[in-house]
Formats: sequence, structure tokens, C-alpha cells
Amino acid sequence: MKPKTTNYIVFECLSRSANEAFARGAVACFAAQLDPTLEELGDIKTAVSEAVTNAIVHAYPDTLGRIVVRARVLEEDILEISVRDWGRGIPDVKQARQPLFTTGGEERSGMGFTIMESFMDSLTVRSVQGKGTRVTMSRRIKPRRTGQ
Repeated sequence: MKPKTTNYIVFECLSRSANEAFARGAVACFAAQLDPTLEELGDIKTAVSEAVTNAIVHAYPDTLGRIVVRARVLEEDILEISVRDWGRGIPDVKQARQPLFTTGGEERSGMGFTIMESFMDSLTVRSVQGKGTRVTMSRRIKPRRTGQ
């Protein structure tokens, strides 16, 4: 049985690099209700940055397009984040998820999916060429002990 959503946010932005910081901050503020540690919060912010940057750089390399970010709090203190674009899509998702693979030129490290995967508990990438990509990731926020 899938965990039930207890709260969510959805926002849309243009694929401008300035909006990466907004997305990272908005999701971090939303995640704060789960009382994450600073390390957990930093991991979430990094993963969101990587997902949004991928959409900006790879989905819309020569044009501006839409990016929709959705964050949900699920039962059992799970934060789920999806980043969706309607750009050019990924021809080979398996290859794109390999460390150091990039289509973004020499200035790109090719580590985006690897970083997302290392900082989150799960990562799913669905893409159709010419129709876009959806990256969905989740992380359980461990409850902190109080009164100690």
C-alpha cells in the first residue's frame, strides 16, 4: 500500500538558472516541517539543485521552457520531490545515469543523477524523447529524539 500524502506544494518556473536557487530554497522550507537535521536538509537542497539544473541545462539547452516542482510529505516522514520538464527528453536513461556521462559539454561533470541518488533514498527517472523528463526522488526524515 502506498503511503498517503499529508501535505504538498507545487510550483512552476521558467528554465532560468536564477530559478534553481528558488526551487532549492522553496523545497527546503517545505521540508522543514519534518524537522530534518542540517545534514538532511543540505542533502535535499543539493538533490533539488541537481534535478532543476539538469532540466535547465539539458531539457532546454537553446530555449526557455517550463519546469514544475512538486514536493509531498507522505506518511512515515517521507519527503517526495518530483521535477518535471517538457524538454527534449533523454534518449538513454540508463546511460545518462552513469557517473561522468554528460551531454552538457566539457563544463559539466556528469554527476547529477549520481549525486541525487547518493543523497536520497530512491530516485526514478522517466523520460520520453521530445516530450520531457520527470525525476522523482524521496527521502525518509528520521524523527529526532527529544528530551535527552
